Amino acid sequence: MSRIVKVQFHTADKLYDFDAGSLELAPGDRVIVETERGKSIAAVVSPPREYPPEVVPEGLKQILRLVTPDDLAAAARNATREKEAADFCIAKIQDRAMDMKLVKVEYLYDGSKAIFYFTAEGRVDFRELVKDLAHQFHTRIEMRQIGVRDEAKLVGGIGICGRELCCCSFLREFAPVSVKMAKEQNLALNPTKISGQCGRLLCCLGYEFDTYCNLRKGMPKCGKHFQCGNVSGEVTKLDILNRSFTLRTVDNREVHCRLDDMSGEQITETAAPQPPPRTQPAEQGGQNRGQREERGKGEKQGSGRPQNRGRRNRDQREKKEKP
Repeated sequence: MSRIVKVQFHTADKLYDFDAGSLELAPGDRVIVETERGKSIAAVVSPPREYPPEVVPEGLKQILRLVTPDDLAAAARNATREKEAADFCIAKIQDRAMDMKLVKVEYLYDGSKAIFYFTAEGRVDFRELVKDLAHQFHTRIEMRQIGVRDEAKLVGGIGICGRELCCCSFLREFAPVSVKMAKEQNLALNPTKISGQCGRLLCCLGYEFDTYCNLRKGMPKCGKHFQCGNVSGEVTKLDILNRSFTLRTVDNREVHCRLDDMSGEQITETAAPQPPPRTQPAEQGGQNRGQREERGKGEKQGSGRPQNRGRRNRDQREKKEKP
């Protein structure tokens, strides 16, 4: 049987499996582990559990030992070096007018490599910057571009709810979030209200999305006309958590209906009432009809030929024929 323990390198970071061997470990213990990048300090998340050999993945690395006071002193020195490296890198970025933002600097446990995390809109040519950093600190330099969500996870902060950001406190992986989740929960689609510190949609929009979808099943939509018992009208409000809605009747009365108190047969969709046809007053119609008759009579009289026009033309021709 193999004793496997889960560790994390940063708070709310991805969990990794390691072989605990014969070490007695408890959640919160700090240990030294061997990784692809070298030795690192990690924190134990869960106590060791025994698994059969056929379940253990191949290449599982073993925890070396618990941390010592010397290891903690080395970590403190690395933290000081990270602050100095960050200040130097920011100054060089400003001098070269580079379109990038430094987020964090991380030194490996043994100081053999420094990782510079940054954000940028597109690709950045940082070859000259790497030369300056390598010449200054005499160690291997790695530039790693990250997204805005990863930036918020590394930097941390306080959300609009007044609590620490989910991504840097307990959320280990980012789930996709859409505007549909905000619409389903009847939230105002104001970007400042539904966006987090990173500028993206709030991760917490997805926490209750499935619950709202289940509660909305069988409920009418706003704008539809329904008959609830003996009352019919247009649905104007929805209370999803209480599974109730409000109907506005023809006489502008508001009736509150609770879905769970009624059966499906008592709530049926109806057609919207048709507005009454628009008619003109009788006097106005008679006046318009009389005006049209007078106008037609005048046009008919004006279009006819005068009766004395033919006699006048005949008299003119007779005068011309006389010698």
